[in-house]
Amino acid sequence: MFAALGVCGLVAAVLAAEVVAPRLRPVLAQWRARLAVVPAEDVSAYDPGRERRAEQRARALLRSCVNEEDWAMYRDLGFLRVWGNGSAGAADGHGVAPYAYLIYPHKPIVAYVPQSSRLLSEYCVDFPDRERPYGSTRLPPSDDVLAKWMALIADERRLIESANLHLAGRQHDPDAVRADIAALARWDSRRERQLEATRTPAP
Repeated sequence: MFAALGVCGLVAAVLAAEVVAPRLRPVLAQWRARLAVVPAEDVSAYDPGRERRAEQRARALLRSCVNEEDWAMYRDLGFLRVWGNGSAGAADGHGVAPYAYLIYPHKPIVAYVPQSSRLLSEYCVDFPDRERPYGSTRLPPSDDVLAKWMALIADERRLIESANLHLAGRQHDPDAVRADIAALARWDSRRERQLEATRTPAP
């Protein structure tokens, strides 16, 4: 089975919870429709390019599930940001969410304070692909990011409570994460300028 099938099982479990974000319902339907047309692979026909193709499929699936901004962020920076309480609307008096998460492939989720870049915690969660008939049970990187994103958006509290909590710096290099936050701030500013340019009529 493809690694994506393992992610599909995860999503089904998450969506079985009583509290589900309404906007995930059409995403789930689209996801299931895409997986339904994926042909089965013969294990005996394994070749070294399989992992690369699996990641290509995973990136396409991720792109179809997240919005344009999130996809551009992942494409350009290699990680996703999720605002605390599931959306950027959970903001303080300055229009900024009091905390946010960075989602990396095959690494803990990092919680931080956007205004100060202060790192809060690392949340270790694991979504193995138990359907793979051979090799590693790790999902392709983009499937791992998508699984964390789906679970965090659907029920932030449930995911955080079930994760292994560690202080920042347990598995991530704090300086590297701060560099990522700084890169994200520059990316946000650049994207805002680009969007503003498209909204401003030419003289």
